[in-house]
Formats: sequence, structure tokens, C-alpha cells
Amino acid sequence: MDLYEVRSGAESYGHEIGILLVDCFTPFIPGDVGNASTYSYPVLYHTVQGCSLERLINLGDETLTDTVVEAAKFLEQQGVKGITSDCGFMIRFQDAVSTAVNIPVFLSSMIQLPIIGSALGWSQPVGIITANAKRMTPELLAIATAGSNVKFVVAGLEDKPAFRGPILDEIGALDPQKIESEIIEVAVELQREHPEIGAILLECSNMPPYAYAVQQVTELPVFDFTTLINFMVSGNHRKKFDGIF
Repeated sequence: MDLYEVRSGAESYGHEIGILLVDCFTPFIPGDVGNASTYSYPVLYHTVQGCSLERLINLGDETLTDTVVEAAKFLEQQGVKGITSDCGFMIRFQDAVSTAVNIPVFLSSMIQLPIIGSALGWSQPVGIITANAKRMTPELLAIATAGSNVKFVVAGLEDKPAFRGPILDEIGALDPQKIESEIIEVAVELQREHPEIGAILLECSNMPPYAYAVQQVTELPVFDFTTLINFMVSGNHRKKFDGIF
């Protein structure tokens, strides 16, 4: 029988992924990064106190760095095998957090951008659908591209009322059917304006519930936070192959 020793500072055990939550007031439906039923494995949530949407997205407040790092260290102490977040704009802290802990860190769906670009041969652009295109700055995109030659085009949902209300303005109520219609509208328009795009990347952690619908209308590969998180988890749990030769 194995001998299990207490982990100093741990409040509970058995969590696969630690998820840093923005300090916000948003309903998290199934498929959302913030809904635990999205996953087939246990996850542990931890809110980054004071990391509001205003400070993170609108202000790009880098004074949050130490707070985000400390929150990540807490999750590491709890024994998680990797750390992500519930906002693509957290990519601002990717380097700081990954340097500060000793487990894999993938704070933003956007870090998939170079992988997708490589898969497309660097020739076809990736269509990025973001919560707020006006705040997706060249600085953040430079972090996401990581020096690669990936091409991209960006479209935002900041002017779509069904999405903006619960996600950006935090009104507290969400209508998924209306949001799905808005995301489909943006995806179709993005593809119409840029028929050369070879894949779509959904930046926002609230968008995975609508990934299926986006794929149905565009017939393109669609990537988001869940594709990234599942990819990282699969690397941690390799299984022996059984078969016939």
C-alpha cells in the first residue's frame, strides 16, 4: 500500500488543473471555463482578488502582476498539475507566472496561436474572435504570437448587447441563445471578409459553449480555452497502448 504524506498548506487534494478566476460577477454556464462540469477531471478555482475586468481588460493594469503570481503559487501549493485562467487577456501575465511556479502555465487560449499558425503552414490567417477587439492591443498579440510568423485577423463582441451585458458589463443575467446568435454573426462576417482564414480561435473563456455552433457555420477548426486545457491534461496522463500487431 502506498504511503501518503500531507502536503503543507493544502486544503484539499486530487485537483488536475488550477484555474485563476477574474474577480467578476458573471454566470458560468456548462462549457464555460468557470463551470466545473465542463471538465471530465477535477479542477480547482481560485479568484484573483482585485483583478477586475476593468483593471485587466480596459486598463491593462500591470500592477496586478504580483497578485496574480501569488494566486498561482497558492494553486501550485494545493497540488494542481497545471495552471490556467478564465480570461484570454491574462496572457499579459504568462511569462511572470510561468517563471514563478514549477508546473506548466497556460493562462490564455491565445498561446495556441503559434501552434495553429504552424498547422496552417503560416500562410492562412487565424480568425480571432475576442471579447473586446478594441482592447486586444499589439502588445498582447505580440506575446501571443511568441515571435512566430502566424497571420491573424481579429473581430470583437464588445458591441453585441447580449454578450456585452453579462460578460463585460456584469449585469448578472445571460441568454445563451442570443449570445450564440451574436457569435455566429461575427464568425460569418469574419469569414466573409477574410475567406482565406484557415481556423478560428475563441479568445474568451465564456465562448467555448458556442464553439460547436461556430464550427457548424464556418466549417473550420475552432480552438478555445477547452482545447488548450484538454491538450495539457492529456500530456499529463499518457496511457499504455494496447492493441493487435
